[in-house]
This record gives sequence, C-alpha cells and structure tokens, in this order.
Amino acid sequence: MTDALVETRGLTFAYPQPTGVLFRRPVPRAVLKKIELAVPRGGALGLVGESGSGKTTLGRLLVRLLRPSCGDIVFDGVEIARMSEAELRPLRARVQMIFQDPQSSLNPRLRLGVTLTRPLQAFGRLKGERDRRDRAAALLDLVGLPTGFVDRYPHQLSGGQRQRAGIARALALAPDFIVADEIVSGLDVSTQAHILLLLKELRARLGLTLVFISHDLSVIRVLCDEVAILRHGEIVERGRVADIFDRPQHAYTRELLAAIPLPDVEPGWLDGERTVITKCHQGTAA
Repeated sequence: MTDALVETRGLTFAYPQPTGVLFRRPVPRAVLKKIELAVPRGGALGLVGESGSGKTTLGRLLVRLLRPSCGDIVFDGVEIARMSEAELRPLRARVQMIFQDPQSSLNPRLRLGVTLTRPLQAFGRLKGERDRRDRAAALLDLVGLPTGFVDRYPHQLSGGQRQRAGIARALALAPDFIVADEIVSGLDVSTQAHILLLLKELRARLGLTLVFISHDLSVIRVLCDEVAILRHGEIVERGRVADIFDRPQHAYTRELLAAIPLPDVEPGWLDGERTVITKCHQGTAA
C-alpha cells in the first residue's frame, strides 16, 4: 500500500518460555507469526481477537515498545524494527499508545497537569511553569475535561475521566499514529459511547492514524474503517468493516460475530451522545 503510514512484513514475535528444568535455556514461544499489515495514513484499523490471540503484543510492537523476533516494521517509510532506543527517540513523539487501564498507567502521586505535560518536558517543549499549566489545560479541554482538573490526582477522577486523561497524555506531542489498547473494555456502555465519540472526533480533527485493539467487534464497527481478525497469533481475515460484518469468510470471524450481544448498532448511536458530550465539557464528564 503506497500511502501506508505503518506497515509490517513477516512480523514474528516469541516470548522466552521457561522449561522448568534448572539451568536449561528458555524455549521461545511464538506469539505472533508472520503478520502482514498496512495501516493507511489517516485510517483506523481494528485488531480483534480473543484473549491470548496476540493483539496487545502486536500493538506494542507497532509502537516499538517490543523488539520483534524477525520481520519488518516500517513507519512512514523508515524501517524501525531493529533500531536502537537512541535511534528511535526522534520518532517517539510521532508514535503513542493509550493503555487499557488508566488507573495503573497514570502516576497516582502526580497531579494531572504534571502527568499530561511530562512528554512535553521530555522533548524540551515547555517554557516554564506557566506554560506547563496552560498546555495541560489545553489538553484537558481537547478531551472534554474541565481545565480545573490540572490540580487533581487520578484517584479523584471517574474511570471515564481517567481514560480521557490517558488520551490527552497520548496527544500531548501531537503524534501521527496512536495505538489504543482495549481502552473502553472496563467502562459502562454510556461511558464507552462518550470515549468512542471523542476518539472519532479527534481522529477527524487531528488527522490521526489509529490502531484500535478490542475483543468486541461492535465497538470496531463504530470506530474503524478496516478490521484484522487475530487467532493464535495469525491474521485469519482482514477487510473493510462493512464487508467483514456482511460477508465473513472465516469460521472464527463468524463465531466472533455470533457472540456480539448487539450485532446491529443503530446508525445514530454515537450522534445521540453529542449533547451529553457537550455537558461533559462543562464539567460532568463520564
């Protein structure tokens, strides 16, 4: 794909698995096997599969939190699979990840204003304490949280508010590419809708390229253009979301579709949340 921002070619990853025998070298256990993906610039790709299918591992590889066992990862035309951390640093600002559990990914000892601007500080983009507060307030405003939250700690926020803060931190450096890992799985249905609408609007406004990891195909249908189905570390099916829902080719995909509680999402589901989002912006965010 000529306009792909991120591509993988023959991507394989194995974890060392202890043998249980003293002094015997761990045996590699393959988690991902020859993954071929292309994420179009400005597109949204969903990664779906059951627990243990390799979704999170693939997401971490795409942002180079893990080094692949073999294969290539190409970001904006540059091969990054075997880059050292020093070589990767200039690209780190362009590639970010939103983690599943904001309770553990946000430092409980730091106020939000500090947490959100740590990436800016690390890349030398702050001009002092006043600039820190202004930039933190702007990030909170971007994700629909009150600017007064700069002085709050993570435990003073609801689950949905913490996830918004996690999104704000990922956006601090104005990245081109974001991997979102199961970020709505622990939220109630209404809060899920708020977060999905927020991501949808941010993607359109900021021109983000997104990989969205989920075990729920109905969520993927709302947010993504394409979907890849992972099973035991292999992609068994990939295509446009509408095509996968209408004409699934693989038996495993049909099983996943059959397991969706609400396979037919109403077209106005997210649009109906817009008035709620407006109220959230005034300080009542989920």
